Amino acid sequence: MIMIYICFVDPQDPDRLLQCPYDSNHQIRACRFPYHLIKCRKNHTDLANQFVTCPFNARHMVARGDLSFHISRCEDKSCIEQDIVDEKSMYKRDVSPSRWNSPPCDENWDNDLQTEPATFVWGTPSYQGPSYSTSTLMDPKNSLVSSLRAPKSLPYILPWKISK
Repeated sequence: MIMIYICFVDPQDPDRLLQCPYDSNHQIRACRFPYHLIKCRKNHTDLANQFVTCPFNARHMVARGDLSFHISRCEDKSCIEQDIVDEKSMYKRDVSPSRWNSPPCDENWDNDLQTEPATFVWGTPSYQGPSYSTSTLMDPKNSLVSSLRAPKSLPYILPWKISK
């Protein structure tokens, strides 16, 4: 059973030394330990398959067979459980029914569809003003003789721009 625990006076001290689970000759400062674990895991692939990471603290590397024992005794488990209890109590709220009522609404979209004027069509008047004959309202405003019409688009080269 391989477990790596080194307890000093201050477990939060970033300069305390921890032993590498992959190589017992490696003594690493606590602040560098996660980086070292990644590096050593790549270098010792044969040992990496034998270890599992603790679900409560990624710095705890435990032999596969000892994981359930470690989980039952892991000191970081209590911190996680306390966080869960605190979180549940923080978000606990009163479940009484709401006294809010929606304001009255005068809109009726079905009636608006029935009373709305017809769809807009270009060239037809949409206002309800005095009635004029459509010929005087919609006649094109140009000074051409009635047999001639204005072009719909200009040619790419204007005739007077052509150099001769």
